[in-house]
Amino acid sequence: MSVSFDFKGKSVIITGSISGIGAETAKQFTKFGANVVITGRNASKVSEVAQMCRTISTMSETKTEILEVVADVTNENDMRRLVNETISAFGKIDILVNNAGEGLRAPITDPEILTKFRKTMDINLMSVVLLTHLCVEHLEKTKGNIINISSVAALRNSLHATTYNVAKCALDMFSNCMALELGAKGIRVNVINPGVIKTNFLVARGIDPSNVKDVQEGYASKLPLGRVGESEEIANAILFLASDASSFTTGTNLVVDGGHVVGNVS
Repeated sequence: MSVSFDFKGKSVIITGSISGIGAETAKQFTKFGANVVITGRNASKVSEVAQMCRTISTMSETKTEILEVVADVTNENDMRRLVNETISAFGKIDILVNNAGEGLRAPITDPEILTKFRKTMDINLMSVVLLTHLCVEHLEKTKGNIINISSVAALRNSLHATTYNVAKCALDMFSNCMALELGAKGIRVNVINPGVIKTNFLVARGIDPSNVKDVQEGYASKLPLGRVGESEEIANAILFLASDASSFTTGTNLVVDGGHVVGNVS
């Protein structure tokens, strides 16, 4: 699907940009002229995605700059360094995409339930709170915007996924609160709730890699559109919310799920 945007001269931070939705979003922002920060915990993957973006940049009419920052979103010092290095390299922040996330499955009887709950909240919620706090002064100067990547898990429950469901539900509410609070500063805040997307997320949740295709096909058979989503489709939604095409949109949840929620798919 061909979609066109213009982000020439914009500076974009994308957390969790070393694979899946984050990596695709980084490539798309680069394609349309943005200077992009690639960040994640794995240095080799950060470099790999950064090189992909540089290749895209050399092939486009607008040459962009790519910054590599190896960082853990749950580490406060890392997040402060991420923001400082972005400002040092690009001089500003126009767009913040909080994409990093992780889903740990655990029944309430799990002896490690509190540990898993804290870890899930730290990755999916507290990292967003901190990075939003650190970026507000910079986003106010550019009248920028924030896009937080949530999940359909925030909109419906699922067995043994309480930690993830609650974290994403809290992320949605935090985002809505920030849209209200930061609107006066000219900062827009929106949320995207993806459904099942072809990424490594299912493997990260503990599903055997050899079974991922079967699980995805199982979901596809239940979804109204008859298929699972592609990372590019979520990236397109992110770029739309980050663009001037949505200049009057804030505090909204954009559900991109192939009909997962309306189809009551579990």
